[in-house]
Amino acid sequence: MPELPEVETIKRGLSKFILHQKLVKTEVLCEKSFIGQPIKGEVMGLRRFGKALVIDFEGEKSLMIHLRMTGQLIWQGEERYAAGHPSENFVAELPNKQTRVVFEFENGKLFFNDQRKFGFCKVMATSEVEQDAFVKKLAKEPWQMSVDELAEQFKRHKSALTKAVLLDQTIICGLGNIYVDETLFYAGVNPAKRAGDLTKKQIEKILEGARLVMQRSIDSGGSTMATYVKADGTRGDYLEKFAQVFRKEGTPCPNCGTMIKKIRVAGRGTHICPECQK
Repeated sequence: MPELPEVETIKRGLSKFILHQKLVKTEVLCEKSFIGQPIKGEVMGLRRFGKALVIDFEGEKSLMIHLRMTGQLIWQGEERYAAGHPSENFVAELPNKQTRVVFEFENGKLFFNDQRKFGFCKVMATSEVEQDAFVKKLAKEPWQMSVDELAEQFKRHKSALTKAVLLDQTIICGLGNIYVDETLFYAGVNPAKRAGDLTKKQIEKILEGARLVMQRSIDSGGSTMATYVKADGTRGDYLEKFAQVFRKEGTPCPNCGTMIKKIRVAGRGTHICPECQK
């Protein structure tokens, strides 16, 4: 599933091709993948709420798209651009058996493909977007949250593991497995530490780290996980350039030289330095 930096990259990439362009027809090929009535009109803006992409249209209508695990957005006009789960669809003829919705613009088509049908496209009034059940439950993102607010959340969930708290999108929004591991390494905090045992200084470092690693990932175009490519069909380079521990097991810690280990915390594969994150 694309994480917040990946969806931000998709939003910026697709803006170049559909912003102020007119949608003239929507063809729904799979009813499960489309909620609401098809819309037409000019694209007025693109927004992101956590890992959801929202396209605002004239007439106060909006389209929310969530790629989930295997969703793809493929633009086909004078040029071809792709985002989401990489497969032969990026170069194959479209539509095909994985195409769920086709959005026809005046200057090209945007295909929503989804092999496993976990993603969705949802039409709603623009005024209702922030009241949508999916959006409403999202907490603040790291850039919007203060140290005191995060400290209060850790206090409220004092018996939970620190990693589990950071993965909970209703507590802090946008951190997935990659970025939690990198954040906790930056902060020097063991992911299995109980949230209630964190010091104010550690919480400050966690929030600082979350902002830093996610901004670096956005700047580099996202991670290079096998299930994600950028809006122009190329892959991000965050893991190569900036990741310190994620998928680095068996290599020396960049701080102390101790071998990075992969353990299991909160049901997730977790990468740590046993020395820096005691």
